[in-house]
Amino acid sequence: MTEKKTFHSGFVTIIGRPNVGKSTLMNAMVGEKVAIISPKAQTTRNRIMGVLTGQGWQAVFMDTPGIHKPRTALGDTMMKAVDSALEDTEMILYVVDASDFREKDLEILQKYAKVSCKKILALNKIDLVEKQNLLALMEKLGAFVSDIVPVSALGGDGVAVLRDLIAENLPEGPQYFPDDYITDRQERFLIAEMIREKALMHLNQEIPHGIGVEIMGIKRAPSGVVHIDATIYCERDAHKNIIIGKHGAMIGRIGSQARPDIEKMLDARVNLKLWVKVVPDWRNRQSELKTLGYLDN
Repeated sequence: MTEKKTFHSGFVTIIGRPNVGKSTLMNAMVGEKVAIISPKAQTTRNRIMGVLTGQGWQAVFMDTPGIHKPRTALGDTMMKAVDSALEDTEMILYVVDASDFREKDLEILQKYAKVSCKKILALNKIDLVEKQNLLALMEKLGAFVSDIVPVSALGGDGVAVLRDLIAENLPEGPQYFPDDYITDRQERFLIAEMIREKALMHLNQEIPHGIGVEIMGIKRAPSGVVHIDATIYCERDAHKNIIIGKHGAMIGRIGSQARPDIEKMLDARVNLKLWVKVVPDWRNRQSELKTLGYLDN
């Protein structure tokens, strides 16, 4: 009788400050874009799963919102998503921007030091740091983790090393998802996030924090074209005017840039229509947070 080989698996929770590259790193490890990215703070608002399956192992990554002091009900929900992802996790993957180390990074490492699981630190953006400064940072933070891996999530340096280290440290466990499974997020959520990502790229100041996207309808025509109607929420009339832009230029730009990403995901031609709706203080309204998928119904 052939001996059955053991399988290794586990949940890997990715945490860190906003804008340190958590989502970019998860996308790089999974090999697909499952989380949107932008240089704006608090881009990630939900717990987002990315699944990577290798020969005899499966890592389930949990990308979480950047740790910050919440000022709205949405912010509270985001921080609860971090705590929820840390429950029963097999591994914590801290991400620190090596080019912009702050005391908040150290506070995060200290806060979760007592969590009883494997802890790995990814020092990101090493292409922007001199070697001597990187070594000093590694020495300073080494006491809080079992391993430190310098990486460039954007450039790919060190990502394979980090991936192998994670795989080697997974405990025995079941294969939670099929081999080709990469995320638990549904089509509507991913489409809304793709639209929000493009809006974040073009909107400045406080506007990005106050937008959300609701998918109003998805209809597949006999021709194969997918018709999508989506509404961008904002909190002020002045913001609505900026999002629409002169003669509709801004909203047109957002839609034209989101469309190719959506078409790639759906493997179909897409007709995307965007609308803008003013909902004052929606980030503090439970009903709106549920509608936009930030709270469970």
